[in-house]
Amino acid sequence: MALIRIDGDDLVVVMEGFDKLWAFKGSLTIPLANVRGVTADPGIATDPKGIRAPGSHVPGVITAGTFHQDGEKVFWDVRDASKAVVIELADERYARLVLQVDDPRAAVALVEKALA
Repeated sequence: MALIRIDGDDLVVVMEGFDKLWAFKGSLTIPLANVRGVTADPGIATDPKGIRAPGSHVPGVITAGTFHQDGEKVFWDVRDASKAVVIELADERYARLVLQVDDPRAAVALVEKALA
């Protein structure tokens, strides 16, 4: 699971527990200026992931790390798709972040408020 917070003009994502190991990343910091939007999307777990490099993928268990698809990089950290949020990015290493959070509605509201 990931924790999302706003730190000044940045969106900060921190992976918790063993997710750091599975995702090969402990945290991400993205300027809010590069965040295009955020949505809760429990259905995204069924979407094709692309090529994992580096990362972990056990269908129905965990999807974590960097995945390459259609020329884009997508960062995943999801075990429970019902708690997935998608953060769309511009001018960043990743085109989007797909993250499991404790409360998707609260996470979406937090990011949307910071973007307003």
